[in-house]
Amino acid sequence: MGHFGFPVETVAIFFGAISLSVFMDLFAHRKNKEISVLDASLWSVFWVGLAVAFYGYLWVRFDKQWADLYLAGVALEKSLSIDNLMVFMAIFASFGIRGALQHRILYWGIIGALVFRALFVAAGTGLFQLTPWVGFIFAAIVAWSGWKMLRASGDDEDIVDYSEHWSVKMTEKVMPIFPRLHAERFFVTRAIVKDLADADPTIRTAKDAAVFATPAFLCLMAIETSDIMFAFDSVPAVIAVTQEPLLVYAAMIFAVLGLRSLYFVLAALTRYLVHLEKAVIALLFFIAFKLTVQSGEHVFGWDFLHIDPNVSLLVVLGTLAVGVVASFIWPEKEEPEGDEETQPSDPARKNVS
Repeated sequence: MGHFGFPVETVAIFFGAISLSVFMDLFAHRKNKEISVLDASLWSVFWVGLAVAFYGYLWVRFDKQWADLYLAGVALEKSLSIDNLMVFMAIFASFGIRGALQHRILYWGIIGALVFRALFVAAGTGLFQLTPWVGFIFAAIVAWSGWKMLRASGDDEDIVDYSEHWSVKMTEKVMPIFPRLHAERFFVTRAIVKDLADADPTIRTAKDAAVFATPAFLCLMAIETSDIMFAFDSVPAVIAVTQEPLLVYAAMIFAVLGLRSLYFVLAALTRYLVHLEKAVIALLFFIAFKLTVQSGEHVFGWDFLHIDPNVSLLVVLGTLAVGVVASFIWPEKEEPEGDEETQPSDPARKNVS
């Protein structure tokens, strides 16, 4: 078959389609409102359609064999990255971030996905020798996230003050942090912080600076870190299918874009399917176990259990299906209005450690 290379026309069409589509998505969700199941489903269909359209272009313009290699890469990347949906949900739950701000964070994260996957593809498989040891650390983080979600299950109270949040404690010594969300911004200036502190004396910052990062930026970094960690697993697998860098990169980007839209379908459904979040928590523990086993297999030669990607995908889909079915069989009981507890007049402030 020779080598596919980097045809100028294909590169231009790929990046042009991605840039225009991401802009359209960001523009369509520029307003601060919850993303509905219908809206998220339509965008998921759009991204799948765009990936299939690029498949058709490769088939017609070049050869079916090149197109099939690309499509196999898309399917493999999507199936290997489905675990990331659960981790996204855990991270957002940890930060108490909902609605449109989730969309803003995930789609700014696309830029990171574009850059880091390009670097990974360029590096080939040599970069991934560190994967096993990093896998143990990430497995612990995922399990901890599942535990935090389990303890906070059913608690919908918004986080107002992030001063005691784990992300602020970890980063405030190396960079200035403003411990409140503000107008969906990732950074705020000293002038804004001063005005807000004057209006609310309870606001405290660890240090003075010209610019402060907000919890939204810290959440973005957590999302990017999880995305990079899962790339350590998926990029070598896709490279094993086809060694053509452009096809590998295109397959991963189309799969990631579609996956991030699919996240909003899952997130929206959790608002209506009351037991779906429990299924997600169970999957977080499964993902942590899988990462531990995979890392142990590479580092210590464990051979007692190998979790095939197809088995992992079936576990994920099966567990989510159980959560959906359970939500229909045992729906949440509505409490009579007279039984509702009287809420305090002052808005609650929640500190999360």
